[in-house]
Amino acid sequence: MKKLRILLIVHEQLVPPDDITGKTEAEIDEWRTEYNVMSTLINLGHNVRVLGIGDRLKELRETVRDWQPHIVFNLLDEFSGIVSYDHYIVAYLELMRQPYTGCNPRGMMLSRDKVLTKQVLAWHRIDTPAFRLFAHGKRFREPKRLRFPLFVKSATEDASLGISQASIVDDMTSLKERVEFIHETLQTDALVEEYIDGREVYVGVLGNTRLTTLPPWEMDFGTLTDVQAGIATRKVKWDRNYQVKHGISTGAAKSLSAEQEQTLAKNAKRIYRALHMSGFARLDFRLRDDGRVFLLEANCNPDLSYGEDFAESAANVGINYPALITRIVNLGLSYMPEWRTFEA
Repeated sequence: MKKLRILLIVHEQLVPPDDITGKTEAEIDEWRTEYNVMSTLINLGHNVRVLGIGDRLKELRETVRDWQPHIVFNLLDEFSGIVSYDHYIVAYLELMRQPYTGCNPRGMMLSRDKVLTKQVLAWHRIDTPAFRLFAHGKRFREPKRLRFPLFVKSATEDASLGISQASIVDDMTSLKERVEFIHETLQTDALVEEYIDGREVYVGVLGNTRLTTLPPWEMDFGTLTDVQAGIATRKVKWDRNYQVKHGISTGAAKSLSAEQEQTLAKNAKRIYRALHMSGFARLDFRLRDDGRVFLLEANCNPDLSYGEDFAESAANVGINYPALITRIVNLGLSYMPEWRTFEA
């Protein structure tokens, strides 16, 4: 592809250094994705600027106006510290008629809102766990139609924030305590779902209108007990020492039948389209022993770190990391928002 002016937007505290010589793994982990993407774009020959975004948009507006990037590579997953505000940045870019990578504002809004996601998918008759929302600031009321065990999490936060072994509850007392924990600790609504036992499988999707699914990727909980392996807690997903200690890893899902793979791919595409997603996403499923597939999370703009699930799944079908980043850039350049359709 031709050499482009690419504006890489990241959180203001995650601007990567030009050189990582002498940096510890712990230091690199803070901005690993940002560095991986930046260095790959530079190595591909593009002219890259990195802009840290906090709670102001003036510098973004001025940079887009003055430098006129061919595309903005979006690595933000919040704005002003609020996860549900990240789609406003993309909407702002659309108002400036500026191409960008990743999901569009509508898809981001729908998929970030876990309750709205469930309501949309219920209309499409796509299986998700039965649920109840417990609003922050409201008195706890016992749910009448949910069956234990139940799984309690924040309705808005992601990256497993607030999820631990205590998130699975077996009685009303434990449920009340965990809901109150989410309210008090995270200051968000609590989403309570019926717990689905089964294999945790991730399916990556690339595309705008024509969609490509990546091979199913599975969480291997290593030496954790069956009880501990029930959910991917924050420690399971992000604590490297904990992962090494228990042999926790992810890899290509093994022993799936052709029918199971087809079902996962079909559901992933249906969900992607139902939520109006674009660019790339990762769909997190639970595959039950009886063959039923339940969506747990729809993640627009998932982690793009080299060596992590999405990139490894792509590499498994011959899309190496530079090719993956290039593909995401091309999808951003070819996406047709309303302003482009109007001008066509």
